Order: sequence, then C-alpha cells, then structure tokens
Amino acid sequence: MTVIEGIPRRQPVREPAARTYARSLPVVPVRARGLTVEGADGRRYLDCLSGAGTLPLGHNHPVVLEAVRKVLDSGAPLHVLGVATPVEDAFVAELIRTLPPGLARHARVEFCGPAARDAVDAALRLVREASGRAGILAFAGAHHGAAADPVGSVVGAGTVRLPYPQDYRCPFGIGGPQGAELAARWTESLLDDPLSGLPRPAGMIVEAVQGEGGVLPAPDAWLRRMRHITAERSLPLIADEIHTGVGRTGAFWAVQHSGVTPDVMVLSDAIGGSLPLSAVVYRDDLATARPGDRAPGPRGNQLAMAAGTATLAYVRENRLPERAADLGTRMLSRLRALSDAFPCVGEVRGRGLMIGVELVRAEDGGARALGDIAVSGGGATSLDAALVPGSGPAPRPAAPELAAAVQRECLRRGLIVGLGGRHASVVRLMPPLTITDEQASAVLDRLADAVQAAALRTPSEEAP
Repeated sequence: MTVIEGIPRRQPVREPAARTYARSLPVVPVRARGLTVEGADGRRYLDCLSGAGTLPLGHNHPVVLEAVRKVLDSGAPLHVLGVATPVEDAFVAELIRTLPPGLARHARVEFCGPAARDAVDAALRLVREASGRAGILAFAGAHHGAAADPVGSVVGAGTVRLPYPQDYRCPFGIGGPQGAELAARWTESLLDDPLSGLPRPAGMIVEAVQGEGGVLPAPDAWLRRMRHITAERSLPLIADEIHTGVGRTGAFWAVQHSGVTPDVMVLSDAIGGSLPLSAVVYRDDLATARPGDRAPGPRGNQLAMAAGTATLAYVRENRLPERAADLGTRMLSRLRALSDAFPCVGEVRGRGLMIGVELVRAEDGGARALGDIAVSGGGATSLDAALVPGSGPAPRPAAPELAAAVQRECLRRGLIVGLGGRHASVVRLMPPLTITDEQASAVLDRLADAVQAAALRTPSEEAP
C-alpha cells in the first residue's frame, strides 16, 4: 500500500469523527482544475460541492494562481496582524466596489479569524457592543458558521429562533405569500407584545438563502419586511452571506435580489477565492471599538486577500452573477422533471447556482421510468402547476438514508454533491460559477441516473 492509498485508512484514526465530508466522500484528490477533480485512484469527478461554496471560480483558476504567485514572488510578508498592506488595501477597495450602494458609502471592513464562525462571532459582538444588549433574533434552520450544530451556541445565549418562511415545509402549513405573511406577523408580535417575554434584542441575523438549512430561498417581499421591521425598531440587520456571496445566487450578494441594504454583512468562504478568509462589513455608525479591542484569531493572510481580490474582480468583470442566474434557472427547470419521474423527490428549489433536491419517503417506494423526460434538455414539465406555493399535497417525511444513497450513487458516477437540510435529506448542488452548459448537462444526467438507482435500491420502509 502506497502512502497515498493509506490516507483513507489513517484519517479516521487521526482526525475527529465529526469530519462528515471525509466520511461521506471518500475521495483523495491529487489534482483539480475548474469543475474537475482527479482522485488518487485515477478517477475523475465533477465537483458540485465547490468546497461548500469556497470555490466560486472552481479549482485552481488561472487568475487566482497568478495572484498568489505574484505575492509569493514579490517577497511581501505572507501574514500580518492587521497592519495595512498594499494587498489588503486592494482587497478592501474591490470588496467595497461590489457592496450594495447604501452600505458601500458608509462601510467599514473588519477582518477576523479565517473561519466563517469567526465572522459570525465578530458581527454579533459588534451589534451587542453597539446596543448594550445581548439577545439576538435568528431563524429556524439557520447554521451561521456552525454546520454541524444548527441550534448550538454559535449565536450565544439569549437567542430567539423565529419561523423561516418556506413553501414545502411551511411552519404554518400554508406556504407561499400567506405563510411568509404569518412568519412576518409572528416576528412583529414577538417584538411588540409587552407580554411576549422577549427583552429588546441587539439585532437580527438572517440568510437570504439558507444553505446548510436545506437551500431555502427567502421570499424577497418577506426579506424586505424584515428590513422594515428592524429599521422601524432601530435594530441592526445582519445579512449572513457566507454561502450566498460572490455571485452564487445570481446577484453579487443575495440580499440584492430583494433590494435590501443590511447594516452588517458576514462574509467568508468565496471571498478568499479558495483560501481561508473572513470579514465583517458594517455601517460606520455602529463602530464602537476602542484602542486595544480586536477580533481574535489570525486575520492578515495576504495570499487569501490577493486570491480574493482577483476572484471578486473576475466575477464582477465577467458578469458571472448574471450567468449564474440564467444557468441556474435552466438547471432548476430541468431538475423539476425529477419530481414527475420519482415520487421520492419532494421538492426542487434554489436560486442561481445554489440548488437543493429534497428526498422524501415515496408512498409506493419506487420510481417510474424516465421515459421521454430528458433531464439534460428541454424545459419545465406539466408538474410546474403542482409546484405553485401552497397548492401541493402535504409534504412526505424526509428520507435521509435515501439522500445518502443518492450521494453514494453520484460518487460512483463521478459526481460530488453535498447534503443538507434539517434531516440531511437535501442533495445540494453548488457548482463553480464557471461551469459550462455542457458540464451542467453532464451533472444533471448523472444526478438523475443516481436518483433512479437509489430509488429502486432503497425501499421507502427503510426511511424513518
């Protein structure tokens, strides 16, 4: 056994069992370019996980490699502790150029530790210090940098979880605009009712599209309502753009779909152009830091800032958000044919190139033949009428075992996908923004084949 061949055997012994990606995706990558990853076994895979969104340009994009080489060859320091450098200055300038105008005009950028959770912690600390209060309003299903612990301590004590609007599993059993309206009224009532028991919070944190929560796009009107509710009560609104930023959803930042300007933005993953980097952008009137205050953790990675500058500029200059919006719409339309072919597909949803396929227990436990339904071509099926929010039947129980089986079948076919959602029953697609039409068709073909194979091999009785 070679050194490389022994890696899958040694990793579970040496590293924590919490490494879920390593357990579910037993691939040892040795080379990668764009969408393609080559494993140590010589097999090639189409990577639709993209490092959980950290690779907006795919693996080893030339502009990223050139930016990194330029810093390495210049002799500049690779890491500084918050000291101003030309590399950092260029990154901040490019970042501010991409922000919603209402925030860009008054923006300050705070670098923190490299992890997404570091940026969330920094944002929450910011609004708590500015308000002198501790409580935070968050939403059911949100993870905010703690992928393995959605209801854990990442947002801290005093957090109140509010209903997040969605169609397929609406917390009020309605879905659509009515469900979103009830969710908004719930929030207003909780804040305004003197007997609700809720102390005045420090702020609200929200994802315009929940990622780890199961790829759940928030209705634009509801998000505008949250902006109105928080502004009217002088509560800072924090937009978590960890998974959605840098063009992923079809806009440079997901909040831009609704026209909302948040007070604070949490940024990570894609902003480093494949290297670890996190930051918080906030309105200057929220600044309260005194000399000596600082965000914990290393926060001066010059290679990540250089890679991030190149990535932000490339995405902006090449209009990749618009490309993601167009291709994502076409992929969603084609994927919805799966619902017609397979009763185990509960819902297909997403925004831009952030797509989720929720697997459920099928009443008949099987699948009809694909027949003339071509997932890699054609448009929406007649099923679209049944997908009108609030008009469909009650959702069936989630099928996490089936979702895991689909992931395994995808891997056998050379396709890497992720899982998410409240029961890990949602297959997640997050391909790089540079994916071609031909590659997208190959991805959809392999996914459809994997769903068919898993549905036929996994009886519905096995799901809880």
